[in-house]
Amino acid sequence: MILISLIAVLFGGGLLAWALGRWNPQASRWVSLLALTTDLVLALDLWKRHADAVGLSGNGPWITAVNLAWIPQLGIRFHLALDGLSLLLVVLTLFLGLMSVVTSWREIKTHVGFFHFNLLWVLAAALGVFLALDLFLFAFFWEMMLVPMYLLIGIWGHENRAYAAIKFFIFTQASGLLMLVAIIALAMIHYADTGVLTFDYFQLLHTPLSPAIATWLMLGFLAAFLVKLPAVPFHTWLPDAHTQAPTAGSVILAGVLLQTGAYGLLRFIVPLFPHAALRFTPIALTIGVIGILYGAFQAFAQTDLKRLVAYGSVSHMAFILLGVFTWNALALQGSVMQMLASGLSTGALFMLVGSLQERIHTRDMTKMGGIWSIAPRMGAIGMFFAMAALGIPGLANFPGEFLTLLATYRAHVTLTILATAGFVPATIYALTLVQKTFHGKKSQDMVFVDYSVREMSMMSVLMLVVIWLGVYPQSVLSLASPALMGLQHMAALPHTLAGTRP
Repeated sequence: MILISLIAVLFGGGLLAWALGRWNPQASRWVSLLALTTDLVLALDLWKRHADAVGLSGNGPWITAVNLAWIPQLGIRFHLALDGLSLLLVVLTLFLGLMSVVTSWREIKTHVGFFHFNLLWVLAAALGVFLALDLFLFAFFWEMMLVPMYLLIGIWGHENRAYAAIKFFIFTQASGLLMLVAIIALAMIHYADTGVLTFDYFQLLHTPLSPAIATWLMLGFLAAFLVKLPAVPFHTWLPDAHTQAPTAGSVILAGVLLQTGAYGLLRFIVPLFPHAALRFTPIALTIGVIGILYGAFQAFAQTDLKRLVAYGSVSHMAFILLGVFTWNALALQGSVMQMLASGLSTGALFMLVGSLQERIHTRDMTKMGGIWSIAPRMGAIGMFFAMAALGIPGLANFPGEFLTLLATYRAHVTLTILATAGFVPATIYALTLVQKTFHGKKSQDMVFVDYSVREMSMMSVLMLVVIWLGVYPQSVLSLASPALMGLQHMAALPHTLAGTRP
């Protein structure tokens, strides 16, 4: 029942934070902090107690599961399960949730209780997405993420928050409905073939599908995952959402919600539709390479600091699409590393930008400059995470991008060369971020305080995690390896897929 507890603690904490916020806004902040800390301790305890079970020589990928009847007349069950891949993403979600609460401690001053209610509920729904193995339950949690995030952007966002919130909702809701239709169609096909109405992941894996039907169903799932990833050309909602969201909203978007799209590719697209996924490979790889180049060049062209980081995120997430559809075990491992690294480094950059905007009331880099002399701690941390996002060896992004490109080179040399070319504009925008923001001529009227002890503690923890993942990525690869075994088998033998399922 620990999986139910992980979700219930956040739902309950959100309700309590909302209730207490009417009388004492400070109490709602502490409730959020306590709820997320409790969940993070539970998740880390699972990691510690089951380290052997999820290692490379473990006895199976599933750490713990709960499977209860929910709507038996429709074959819907409350089925949650945790493996190494899910555990990594659960820990990432809770860790970035804690960072979001801390970074919004002073930024959010209105409707504080309701803010923390929405923050905890979007995180709880994300946990449900990473744990659900009933496809109806998965769709339920997928849709549940949308409303709290819509409210976070629409109520506490910046000048064009209404436009950004509506655009986010339309893109994600429309694509989510396509996935729901595909889920129901898959369950009906299974029912027609077996006489059993179920939405259970493991039973639907064995549903016989014709090539045409498999392709259409895969596209339904793919629509939701590519929009959320986000892949070019379905990315246009992201820069607006990031730019207008409060800092905590940007952190959750970059570090958690985008990872749900990547998780969907790994957990559902390839296992459920291996034929169709293999046929889609040339298109997916092309979209991935375009995303890497497009995101990097667009980031280079920005003057708004938040939009620069947002387009950089589009480029980083495109590596995951490249890795999944390379059909190579190394590329799959690189995709998992990139999910974690992108969430941490991009989330940290959004936290930095939020702190700057709170102090100088602008995101325009043309109005910045010389900040290092005013706030050297912010400058040093900004340079660290700009280099992390660039993929410097020894930091978290490097293993993911290196493994993905190495694996892609073995199968598609030309595409690898094009993807690698994306590092040129990426280098420029990372150095531009540091140069225009922290160096150069100082604005005469720019006076503000450097990072506080609270903020330095928060960013120091993020830096340590980024260094740990860069120096010792095997700790993550070992944890995720059993969960990727089935995919790795497909990746090693893509030409045998035609014989795996009717």
